[in-house]
Formats: sequence, structure tokens, C-alpha cells
Amino acid sequence: LSYIYTRYGNPTLAIAEEKLAALEGGEAAVVTASGMAAISSVLLGQLGAGDEIIATRQLYGGTYRLFVRVLSDYGLHFDFVEMSDLDRVRAAIKPNTRLVWLETPTNPLLKIANIAALAKIAHAAGAQLAVDNTFASPYLQQPIGLGADFVIHSTTKYIGGHSDVVGGAIVTNDTAAYERLKFLQNAIGAVPGPLDCFLTLRGLKTLPLRMERHSANAQRVAEFLADHPGVKQVLYPGLSDHPQHHIAQMQMRLYGGMISFLPVGDAATAKRIVERTRIFALAESLGGVESLIELPAPMTHASVTGSPLQVDPTLIRLSVGLEHVDDLIADLQQALVA
Repeated sequence: LSYIYTRYGNPTLAIAEEKLAALEGGEAAVVTASGMAAISSVLLGQLGAGDEIIATRQLYGGTYRLFVRVLSDYGLHFDFVEMSDLDRVRAAIKPNTRLVWLETPTNPLLKIANIAALAKIAHAAGAQLAVDNTFASPYLQQPIGLGADFVIHSTTKYIGGHSDVVGGAIVTNDTAAYERLKFLQNAIGAVPGPLDCFLTLRGLKTLPLRMERHSANAQRVAEFLADHPGVKQVLYPGLSDHPQHHIAQMQMRLYGGMISFLPVGDAATAKRIVERTRIFALAESLGGVESLIELPAPMTHASVTGSPLQVDPTLIRLSVGLEHVDDLIADLQQALVA
């Protein structure tokens, strides 16, 4: 009787949840129809009117939109804080703080936050810690083992890995929270279909191989960009001059496939670069086998325009794929020179 209706559950969904929980080192997982459904479910399931969430200042535009333009209307309060500064986080804690929301690495600035330290700060205040682990994947980073209460993924990205499925996931060790999340999965219709779960499971089979290649390619590309005269700054946690490189070394297996950089020039220069690449496709999303390039300011992070989280209009974000790294470097070289 447990599988009488697909929204209540189905065997493929159950297997996907079991495997994702195991990969993150958690007790249980809830797989959702999208990453945004996963984020929404955590906040709807754990918080109420009057509660405060301390969130990272570097945040995916869709998450910011949900927080500020949707959930704020229901009485939730959001304070956006620089998570790499632990003293600022401590100072931001209030009696009604219930959740600390973290991305590490952040989207799109690739900042790293100390998960274990933030978990201690949150728990000391009676709050919980939620970590969006999308950029790292469970292969590179496991926040549950560092003290996080919730780990969130857009499985659309590295977990799916082939740009052909939309999904999300929440992993937790909190039994009561898990039961509430499973209820919400059904009640608000945040459940994926069996085919989406099948495609997610297919992606898991090659996740370690892909993350190794993504990371190796990205390291080479970041080093190339760092030495290029047409590049002003490279943001990649695998570079020794990254401000939080030492934290990434402590909590990540490798440094991932995402890079952001600032070219020499203005927004028009950045636009010309992203339009000239031939292997890097100009598109949103990330984490697939193919390499992508984008301008966060008018694309993935358009929602934060005019806010304190606004992104530099010259910033270029790369999702480094699995192609031969020499071809990727040559593609960027010709785009930068042109």
C-alpha cells in the first residue's frame, strides 16, 4: 500500500533518497522536484513567522529571490552576513535566530566558509545550520560530518551531471525534521517523477569520476587565467592565493569545477568574451559534462541587481566540463585575445 500513488512515493524515489543520504553521510534524504523545492521545504518545514535566518551574502540569485520576495511576505526575517568573518556571524545572532544558511563554495564568488566553526556558532545559539552543497557535491564535501543539520542540493547540477534532469535533495540526521520534510514533499507536491529519479541515479554512478575530471580541468584553467594579462582576478579555491584556500584544504577533497574571473576591461569586454567562446557554451546552469560560460549579473544573479548582494557586471563564471583541458584553455585564449 505504500506505493498507491506516485506523489506519496515510488520505488525509484526511495532508492534515490537512500543513496543520497549514504553519500552525504546522513541518516535520511528527501528528494524533491527541483533545488528550489528543496530550499523551500527546509524553510517551510523548520521556521515560522517571526523567525530569523542568517544567510550568506554571496547567494544564488534564485535563493535570494525566494527569501526576499516570497518568504519575507510570510513573516520570516533575513540578515545577509559575510560568512567568512565568524565574528560578524556571532554579532548577527539574535534571540529569534533559528537557522544559518550557507553556500560553500558560494555562487558566484567561490568564497569558502568554515562549516564546522559555523555549526558550533549556530548550535550554541540554539539555531540550526543548513549548507547548500551544490557546487561541491557529496564527493568533494560532506557537511553533515562537519556539524551541519541540513545539506541541500540542486541535483540538476553535478549529481545529475548530464544537463537532462531537474531535481533537488535534502539530507539530514534530524528524525523529526525528516518526517516533516517527507510530509511537505507530498503536501506541496515537491516530488520528482520516477524518470527524474532514474536519471539522478544514473548520474550518481559516475559522480566520482566526473568530479575528479571537473576539478583537474578547473585547476588547470584557473592557473591559465591567473597568468593571463587580460585577466584581473581569478576566483577559485584551488589557487593558493584564494583568501580561504586553507579552509578549502581542510573540508574539501578537491576544489570543484566552478571558476569565476574578472577580465581587464568593462562590462562590454566581458560580454564580448562570453560571446566568442566556441567550446564553452553561453548558458546558465552548471555541473554538466559540457563546459558553460555566463555573466552572472544579467543572468543567474539578475535577481540581486540593486541589492547589497549585487554582482560586478564584468564577472564571468565558468562551469568547467569534461572536455580535454588543452581545448578548453585554447578556447579561452582565443576569446580573451579577440
